[in-house]
Amino acid sequence: MKRFADFAAFSKAGRDLAHWHLNYETVACYPGAQVDEIATTSLHYFENGPYRVEKMKFAKTRDPETNKSINDKTTVIYNDYVTIRDIPLEAYDYIVNGKPALEWVMERQSVKTDPDSGIQNDANLWATETMGNPKYPLELFLRVINVSLETMKIVNCLPKLEIN
Repeated sequence: MKRFADFAAFSKAGRDLAHWHLNYETVACYPGAQVDEIATTSLHYFENGPYRVEKMKFAKTRDPETNKSINDKTTVIYNDYVTIRDIPLEAYDYIVNGKPALEWVMERQSVKTDPDSGIQNDANLWATETMGNPKYPLELFLRVINVSLETMKIVNCLPKLEIN
């Protein structure tokens, strides 16, 4: 950095990134996503709640060139009753440990049993018992869309770093 303006830009970016990353659980949910909820009288729905998540997955679409089924990252199937649509593809540009942050959320906000210990990790229990909010996994996903987009906006506006 050869100019004070560059230093100031990195300093402001650091503060802005800290805001988004430290407050990821309380920032606003991304308003552009469409959350479709299916009303049903299914007993499973009432026993488990409309926001219980087992494993989020991408919707499928057909590749027009190969006609093979591919992931549609603009749509996430949260569970049998909730689908999240209109997810901007740019939200997947924010990478954490080699994977988009949104995909980390999808992987972690689920129900999994460790094959060795048999211990079950259930994000729904964390949501209800710790957070007091059964919608926590859904809202976290929507918040991380916002965090991802804002992070990339900040990073992409940084001046070029010149290191001698």
